[in-house]
Amino acid sequence: MPSKQTPVVEPVETTISTGSITAQPESHKVHAALTRSSTGTEDLRQLEAGLDSLQSDAVRKSRIDWSRILLPVAALAVLLIVWQVYVSLGIKRRDLVPGPLDVLGQLGTLWGEGKTQEAVWTSLQRGVVGFLISVAIATPVGLLLAQVAPLRRAFGPLISGLQVLPSVAWVPAAIIWFGLTDGTVYFVVFMGAIPSIINGLISGVDQIPPQYRSVGKVLGASRLQLALQIILPAALPGYLGGLKQGWAFSWRSLMAAEIIAVGGSIGFGLGSLLDQGRVLSDMTTVMAAILLILAVGILIELLVFAPIEKRLLRRRGLLAGSTR
Repeated sequence: MPSKQTPVVEPVETTISTGSITAQPESHKVHAALTRSSTGTEDLRQLEAGLDSLQSDAVRKSRIDWSRILLPVAALAVLLIVWQVYVSLGIKRRDLVPGPLDVLGQLGTLWGEGKTQEAVWTSLQRGVVGFLISVAIATPVGLLLAQVAPLRRAFGPLISGLQVLPSVAWVPAAIIWFGLTDGTVYFVVFMGAIPSIINGLISGVDQIPPQYRSVGKVLGASRLQLALQIILPAALPGYLGGLKQGWAFSWRSLMAAEIIAVGGSIGFGLGSLLDQGRVLSDMTTVMAAILLILAVGILIELLVFAPIEKRLLRRRGLLAGSTR
């Protein structure tokens, strides 16, 4: 059974025939080798298939993926229908479990009174400012701990312990230290977000191949250049994961602080609205506040973190085969 030949392209092919040496042009040799060999034909087919796949990917990217819009809307519609059916069965009193229309009506009332706008703006402003300050603090600390082994061994367990500590535990101490002021809220946000961001950055640095550092040192990079121009960009996937978790912790910490620390010079946020509904035993207000807190968290994820993560994965060739 004849064996398949792998085409070999050389600058000049010499054939010994009747004692003479003849040279063939490269293009003729390549064409002859590919037409003679079945392996060459398969390579051409694979190349054409790959080009068609790239072209189809470009076409898909230019189109609007309606499934990303319709599927969440359909899931939300199903949840609302299930909620309304449960309320209609009368298993619980209407004042304990209000229906979707009751909550929507209460949201309209709160909007007319201006409480919805005030609560959302106050909480969102606190959350964003507190998160940005946390990022500014946690990023250099995380890089330092990731680069200096003695510091990591000394403070690493403490950072991990602070991450698992419930943020609500800081609220009583913060009230004693800062009183009923915005300082209490921001302190709780910092203690919730900073450990998560630090650990995310350290985890991203740990996943960097050691060759990156070696190349940087060979090229003469200083320790600062190595950290900012090589280590931090290479650790972006883990760092982004830490940022997402840090935002989640800061948002949860903010709600806990606003629910407990009420009064004084602390403004009226979503946590305050939730606590107000509890005090008045008004479940429509409670459910409206819960839905607003959930909506803000989802919008931040969809409008901020999801596009950044998708762009990062696409630039690194990791988006293919993903369910995003």
